[in-house]
Amino acid sequence: MKAVVLESLRPIEQGPLVIREVDRPTPGAGQVLIKVAACGVCRSNLHMIEGDWASAGNPSHLPIIPGHEVVGTITELGAGVDHLSVGDRVGVQPLWSTCGYCEFCVSGVDQLCQTKEITGETVDGGYAEYMVGTAAHTHLLPDVLAFQDAAPLFCPGITAYGSVMKARLTPGKKVAVFGIGGVGHVVLQMAGLTGADVFAVSRGRNHLDLAAELGATSVDASSGDPAEALQRVGGVDASIVFAPSDAVVDQAIRATRPGGIIVIGINAGINALPFAQEKMVVGSLLGTRQQMREVLNLAAAGKIKAECQPFAQGRRGPGTRRSDGLSCAAPERASGHNRRMPCSGRHRPRPRHVGQRLRTRYAATDLIAVTPSAGCPLHPGKGSEHGESGSLSTVWDG
Repeated sequence: MKAVVLESLRPIEQGPLVIREVDRPTPGAGQVLIKVAACGVCRSNLHMIEGDWASAGNPSHLPIIPGHEVVGTITELGAGVDHLSVGDRVGVQPLWSTCGYCEFCVSGVDQLCQTKEITGETVDGGYAEYMVGTAAHTHLLPDVLAFQDAAPLFCPGITAYGSVMKARLTPGKKVAVFGIGGVGHVVLQMAGLTGADVFAVSRGRNHLDLAAELGATSVDASSGDPAEALQRVGGVDASIVFAPSDAVVDQAIRATRPGGIIVIGINAGINALPFAQEKMVVGSLLGTRQQMREVLNLAAAGKIKAECQPFAQGRRGPGTRRSDGLSCAAPERASGHNRRMPCSGRHRPRPRHVGQRLRTRYAATDLIAVTPSAGCPLHPGKGSEHGESGSLSTVWDG
């Protein structure tokens, strides 16, 4: 089979990814073989490929096939798999497997398992024609969801859902979302479904316009302190942060009312937390397997959508180096920006349904495509203010 293989850690411009013919994997007990139809591309892939996380043991080995937002069709079952069938349309998120026995697994928060395996980082991922998945962590796709629409639900979708659940929103409450991008725009949609009043904080005009189309009240962080702007409307009951910046976290804390909740889905420092106001800071990583099912159901009902531009697999021969899609994110490192809108010159299409649907632009290549972002929720990186994680779908047609 064809696969995009990471053979060495180096700058994307030097071609660390190679298209190769590799052996098709065989599923073991409790596993399934998936013919990959689409795989989301996360900005965290670039961090891993270029060695930014090598000191933390990521990737765990080389060579490895990246890609952690995978959808496709089951073609073979391993021994003991009886809840899935050949021909099922399925998806796999970053959480490839967990031990199933630790305190986190048995209490339903298996994303906190300390011996978990991560798709595309500790085991081969979805930048290939076939991938093995753990049956217990493989999710059935609703029939109405196209593969390219489903793929980004398996990282930005579940990440957004988990953060909104931790914010404890109810009708009439106010929530501010800091960082409107691959994850953030899905957070806006999910927060709106709770009946809460949603505020979107960003410096980018295009992001603020999109937030308004999604039904949120825009707060322009480039024209003043967003915390002060939110305090003028009485503050918010919860803040959700997907902008990898200490300064943004400080803004979120100050914008949140006493007794409120600040949900953080990225790595950032906390400079000051006034204890007497009894504010609660909560980290958020992905979500549970049950929540993943709920995300898919919401998308199937047309209530949320991370709409992406599909791109066909390149047809170059074995040994070809191909990294144009990831290269498109590299110039932003020099410019100091973490724009959520990708670097292609495409126009911004309108949402199909204001408050529920969003189309975004993506830079493209004939093999893979990428949304520039600060990093995925599993390995959030530092970045400029109001930058945030992103994702899109790449369709294999081989």
